[in-house]
Amino acid sequence: MSRGKGKIERGPAKQNLPVKVCPVCDRPFSWRKKWAKTCDQVRYCSEGCREARKS
Repeated sequence: MSRGKGKIERGPAKQNLPVKVCPVCDRPFSWRKKWAKTCDQVRYCSEGCREARKS
């Protein structure tokens, strides 16, 4: 019994994901799927760092 007709396309391996450094806490953070369309606009690793930058 066959399950499906096509091959599943996979994204990049976790080791090959882009990494950025948060300007507030200087910690590295990697690409997340929910940022796929806005990766260039993401600057901070978390909401906490984003809020801290405003203050």
